[in-house]
This record gives sequence, structure tokens and C-alpha cells, in this order.
Amino acid sequence: MPDGRKSQKEELGSVVFIVDDDLSMREALTDLFCSMKFDVQAFESATAFLETANVNRPGCILLDVRLPGVSGLDFQTQLERIGSQMPIVFMTGFGDIPMSVRAMKAGAVDFLTKPFKDQDILDAVATAIERDAVRRRQNAQSQAVALLAGSLTPREREVMEAVVRGLMNKQIAYELGISEVTVKLHRGNVMRKMEVRSVAELVRKAEVLGDGVRPPVS
Repeated sequence: MPDGRKSQKEELGSVVFIVDDDLSMREALTDLFCSMKFDVQAFESATAFLETANVNRPGCILLDVRLPGVSGLDFQTQLERIGSQMPIVFMTGFGDIPMSVRAMKAGAVDFLTKPFKDQDILDAVATAIERDAVRRRQNAQSQAVALLAGSLTPREREVMEAVVRGLMNKQIAYELGISEVTVKLHRGNVMRKMEVRSVAELVRKAEVLGDGVRPPVS
């Protein structure tokens, strides 16, 4: 069971998960982050974390390298396998360069050696939470654009891809084997369904979609 204490933040606000088998460290970090009005949940092992933690919440994980059972580095790999994208800040009293390199290559935000200053851990967590917020905004944007693109017919999708590539209506008509009037009709539908008013806006949304929609070559 977690031994963390929650602040007055909303239930689904950013959370700092602490995973460390050292009770005194868990308590000290919990006090520190609660004093900064963070929602905090602390666990003594990776197993305890997986039993109750909601890894889909906004926030980050403060993870000790040396844990009973699964090590922090192996737990990082395990979290990735189950689809967790929550940023991780590593803590260790026995760090070395290979450890830190492995952790950072796998996407860790920071690798702090104990004892560390309060400001260092606060800065690392602030960076991790901001990274998580940026990722969530980007995911939400991608999902919104994908929903709009899903309303396009196959022909409208073809026209959109051609427009994004910088082709003129006459060129699109020739490439698709349809009339220029029909291209204009489909193009208008694309602009309306994608909720854009200019080709530049359409290109930006197409870049979010990625899959096969190529921006014009400069």
C-alpha cells in the first residue's frame, strides 16, 4: 500500500510517485513535495507501485535505482513495456556512469546521486512534469486532428495529400484523373472538415497526422 500523503490538488492533477525502499527517504520526499502542494504517493517497491498506482495520471516517477526485487532500471524497462510514458527521475546512492547512461538513453529526465539538494530534486520534477504536460498536449492535438481526418472520404484524403504537397488544382485533377471542378469541390470539403481556412493551416495539421501526408518540398 502507498504511504504517501495527498495535497489539496485535484484528484486527477499532477502526481509525484516516489518509489524507494528507504522509509526515511520516502517520508522526507513526501514532506518536501507536499509542502510544494503536489499530490504525492510513495511506495517501497516496484511491485507495490504496480498494484495500486495509476500510471495514466499526469505527473512523474521518482525512482530509486536499487530496489528489492526488480531494480529501478529494470522497472523502467517494464514500465515501457506496459505502455507507460510517465517521465522518470532516477535517484541513487550508488550511481555510476553506465547506470546513468542506460537510464538517460531509455528516456529518464534526470539521474540524481544521493544526497541531493532539495532544489535539485524540485527542478528535476518540475522538468519531468512539464515534459509530461507537453506530451499530453501533443497527444490530444494528434487525436483531435485524426478525428477530423477520419471524416474525409478516400477521395478527399487524396486531394488533401496533393494539396499538402503543393500541387495546384489543375495538377491534382490530372494526377487523380478527375475534373478541376471536382477537385475544387473536394478541396472545399477538405478545408471545411479539417476546420482550416488556409493551406498553411492544412499543412500544419497534416504534419500532425504524419502517416503518408507529406508537406511540400521547400
